[in-house]
Amino acid sequence: MSTTPTHPQTQSDRDADSRLKAKHRALWASGDYPAVAAELIPALGPRLVQACGIGSGQRVLDVAAGSGNAAIPAAAAGAVVTASDLTPELFDAGRTIARQRGVELDWVEADAESMPFADNSFDVVMSCVGAMFAPHHEATADEIIRVVRPGGTIGMINWTPGGFIGNLFATMKPYAPPPPPGASPAPLWGDADHVRELFGDRVTDLETHRETVVMDHCATPLDFREYWKRNYGPTITTYRFNQDDPEQTAALDRDFLALLEGWNHSTEGGRTAYEAEYLVVTATKR
Repeated sequence: MSTTPTHPQTQSDRDADSRLKAKHRALWASGDYPAVAAELIPALGPRLVQACGIGSGQRVLDVAAGSGNAAIPAAAAGAVVTASDLTPELFDAGRTIARQRGVELDWVEADAESMPFADNSFDVVMSCVGAMFAPHHEATADEIIRVVRPGGTIGMINWTPGGFIGNLFATMKPYAPPPPPGASPAPLWGDADHVRELFGDRVTDLETHRETVVMDHCATPLDFREYWKRNYGPTITTYRFNQDDPEQTAALDRDFLALLEGWNHSTEGGRTAYEAEYLVVTATKR
């Protein structure tokens, strides 16, 4: 079976891509993404497993799995799971969680845009707020389609452009490093029309549903801002990009706090609550 990516590159392209992927790996290795997944969005992995109808004996690939927020619940459901990610630094936390829950799965370093898996290898290919951050959406969609078998299930959970996380990225954008050539904004994966265009007629039964998860981990908006600055790779990278410019850093601090104050829906003192909208995507490969 072929494992050749659908986007052949020149040597110059490969060199540039290698540098880009090294930056992405460093971004997600910074901070503590396993803590973010466990403390802010623990329900999303099980929700995706449910949406995909994962059961015993199925061959499942979790693309951009991080520390296994969806992969571990899939293994707990009896599936034979491969958790893949560009950032293997996240795997140690995932292995620890898997041991604690008494499940086994394979952990494989892999780029969502060029995966080392044979065509038609998996019954289910899924991604929980992971593959959406690969910069080239068409390449990612092509790879997801390639490695799932005909009749197999594709499932994704992606942050929406208009939701809390989409607005968080919009707030950071003026201060963030410029995106690489050809990159698309990650929250576009949370737009149903964009997803339909990416998968096209290569899938059937494409369904999308908007849902929300409540993030209520911190006591105040200021605490939550510092939480993002301490733990979340994209936020850490944005602040580092401005670290030699005190005025820009202060402006970013101000805008970030204003976002968090505006989106806080808690009516309880000493607690915050943020409703973060995401898109659940399921489809069947033709």
